[in-house]
Amino acid sequence: MNLSERKKIILRVVVEQYVQMAEPVGSKAVATELGSSISSATIRNEMAELELLGLLEQPHTSAGRIPSALGYRIYVNELMMHQKISSGEAQVINHMLGNRPPGQAGLVDQAGSLASRLTTYPAYAMAAVTGVTTIARFDFIFVDSHTFIIVTLLNNDTVKNKLVHLTVPIDPHLLTKLASIFNASFTGIPEERITQALINSTERAVGDTIGIVPVIAGFTIELLVESKSVDTRVTGTMNLLNHPEYRDIDKAQRLISYLSDDTELARLPLPSASGEVKITIGPENLAAELKDTSVITVRYDVGEDVQGIIGVIGPTRMEYSKVAARLSYIAQGLSVLLAGGDKLQLGLEGENSKLGDDDIG
Repeated sequence: MNLSERKKIILRVVVEQYVQMAEPVGSKAVATELGSSISSATIRNEMAELELLGLLEQPHTSAGRIPSALGYRIYVNELMMHQKISSGEAQVINHMLGNRPPGQAGLVDQAGSLASRLTTYPAYAMAAVTGVTTIARFDFIFVDSHTFIIVTLLNNDTVKNKLVHLTVPIDPHLLTKLASIFNASFTGIPEERITQALINSTERAVGDTIGIVPVIAGFTIELLVESKSVDTRVTGTMNLLNHPEYRDIDKAQRLISYLSDDTELARLPLPSASGEVKITIGPENLAAELKDTSVITVRYDVGEDVQGIIGVIGPTRMEYSKVAARLSYIAQGLSVLLAGGDKLQLGLEGENSKLGDDDIG
């Protein structure tokens, strides 16, 4: 949208004052901010035109104006200053990242907790496998005539096993044949290729009349499906109640319930693969529960074939630049530490920063 420089200035002031005060912004407030550079009459006319363009809204006839979702989008894309965090915030983040708990679950928790603490909004963190997981090797260990252990090595070097109890006796030689067949036919393939036809042909090949092949195949499919699941943690949902938009308890409860549903969490916006911060505003979100909400997300590298994502959810009246800077620093810090680094040398407050054009919106 082509706006005059004057309209851009006024829109920027309205957005930033509304973000700070959470109250509709009138022409007098804009005039005070701009001094004598633009007359009050001109400001009133320009604000009325910005409303006609769909960039401002007037909640009440006699009230000032607030930004619309489109107004926030123009602000984020064209008008806001892109910050970097202060040295004090960097020290806090570095300290917390340096003391992160071990393991992926601890890492995901730490990322979300950091983001929520630094932004005062609910935060979510995800760790998702990006590559295709397959079984690299099968071993079957005979325990006794009614018991054996399935041992699987996945292509990501993870080992999984299962103890199987049978109601009928099993011949150890059958386990040897099963190992040979499964290593030949069930390794290196995704779960969708483990079909009923493959299971039936394997039963015939080894002469399985007691139903062992379906048990092993079922466990294999379960492992491969589980390996694709997304580990998602939400932190700080009660922070919503600290923001005036959620003083309506029913409204707050609806969003909190949404953030408590694992199925719905899968519909939260994902950042682009470039690693830049992505900002999704109000109705740009797919879920109806997020139509008055903005989501800011960024990726970080967990390791081979695993992608981490952190994001915050809050009202459209959000300090986008500050939140984006904090999330970006956390993500970069996690990537550095997980790559074996021990120091973060990232840009701090006062330096210029840029959000990728393809990752905003």
